[in-house]
Amino acid sequence: MSKLHNFSAGPSILPQEAIEASMEGIRNFAGTGLSVLEVSHRGKEFVAVVEETQAIIKELLGVPEGYEILFLGGGASTQFLMVAYNLLETKGAYLKTGVWAANAVKEAKYLGNVEVVASSEDRNYSYIPKGYTIPSDADYFHCTSNNTIYGSQMQSFPDSPVTMVCDMSSDILSRRIDVSKFGLIYAGAQKNMGPAGVTVVIVRKDILGKVTRHIPSMMNYQVHIDKETMFNTPPVFPIFSMLQNLKWVKKVGGVDEMQRRAAARAALLYNEIDSNPLFKGTIDKEDRSQMNACFLLSDESMENQFNAAWKEAGISGIKGHRSAGGYRASMYNALPLESVEALVNVMRTFNASSQSN
Repeated sequence: MSKLHNFSAGPSILPQEAIEASMEGIRNFAGTGLSVLEVSHRGKEFVAVVEETQAIIKELLGVPEGYEILFLGGGASTQFLMVAYNLLETKGAYLKTGVWAANAVKEAKYLGNVEVVASSEDRNYSYIPKGYTIPSDADYFHCTSNNTIYGSQMQSFPDSPVTMVCDMSSDILSRRIDVSKFGLIYAGAQKNMGPAGVTVVIVRKDILGKVTRHIPSMMNYQVHIDKETMFNTPPVFPIFSMLQNLKWVKKVGGVDEMQRRAAARAALLYNEIDSNPLFKGTIDKEDRSQMNACFLLSDESMENQFNAAWKEAGISGIKGHRSAGGYRASMYNALPLESVEALVNVMRTFNASSQSN
């Protein structure tokens, strides 16, 4: 079978060596003669995996002292409610930049007052709002760093007067960030960190314990911290596989190298979108995502021909989200530049053939 170029928006492409190491763990985990799928999560071998994974995340992201790293189930969607349970006392401030940000607003409203400080919904989430004011009387400010569905990305973060919380599910580990600016960062692993099934939470301990409501145990960050992220059985295999991916990130140059590669991939594809008359971008240029490039055909009647062309070239996963349409090329950390080159070649050839007809 020829190589497939995997532009899936998530679960996304993983480096081959991380897949191979994960498979080895399924066959024989840490020399135990057992599969990682069947060992006790409290055995010393798996406890070592958890501790190593926490350590490498701290190293790669430069996480300061005073933060804990948790591995939880339920995806980022559970964090929409969990954040509010733990932090919302009087008012939460939210930046509404896409479907997932809107869902975070919806969940928080079940527990208290929510103020949307700015929204890009008026233009179908095609830009990142600017010039908004974060209220100083809010308990926290919540933002979503990258809009996976529509393809916008926060290029910088505000200096928040209150605790800043960020959903970084689709761009964590792709660029250098100052973790100290955030009280809490959460990310579903299935874009840049590992396979689906585990959510990483990076939380500064001093922001917890300030709400008066009763927090159910499973929703309480402090309970998970006290139990060293093993209050219940954690997602064992996704954590193990995530570690293999993080080792690869470190080996090839860490977050700085991921950032360099992301910039190169995005520049190549966006240049083609802008210069090729058959295609057009959907996001304000200053707010374009380096992870998810969304674009449309200038002539929708050519859709069937274009679809046949990219499929024939071994390209997978570029159909746009059902709520956005068009095309979406997701370019996460493990995607090689040659895959973007393959897509660009298809776009160029398609344009040339259309002009000759």
